[in-house]
Amino acid sequence: MPKMIFVNLPVTDLKRATAFYEAIGAAKNPQFSDDTASCMVFSETIYAMLLTHDKFRQFTSRPIADAKASSQVLICLSADSRQAVDDVLAKAGAAGGAIDHGPTQDYGFMYGRSFEDPDGHIWEVMWMDPAAVNAEGQSAA
Repeated sequence: MPKMIFVNLPVTDLKRATAFYEAIGAAKNPQFSDDTASCMVFSETIYAMLLTHDKFRQFTSRPIADAKASSQVLICLSADSRQAVDDVLAKAGAAGGAIDHGPTQDYGFMYGRSFEDPDGHIWEVMWMDPAAVNAEGQSAA
């Protein structure tokens, strides 16, 4: 069984956050969602758990950071093409996200852009040309 990742994100408005992630292509799994959490599925192995602050506090005694004022993590998703990167960013912008939070990364064989969700969590979306990677997983450039 492949490893799975569940990114837990505290959100201030669960309905708004859920709508945002649906707009950029994630699907809500109702089996693991309720009025305190939305399980957003990006792929068979990648999930974002959107949690109300009260729900998030059940998992940690640490203060919840204001993601608009500080950063603890940058999350990166792969895309199938340069155009797919741009498509996700266009959807994020149309859904109320701030696009191009950081500079566009364009190295020819690798292309990435970033967006900020309504709660301030920063996501990067990147594409890498598979032909640019050799058998050892090293860049051919």
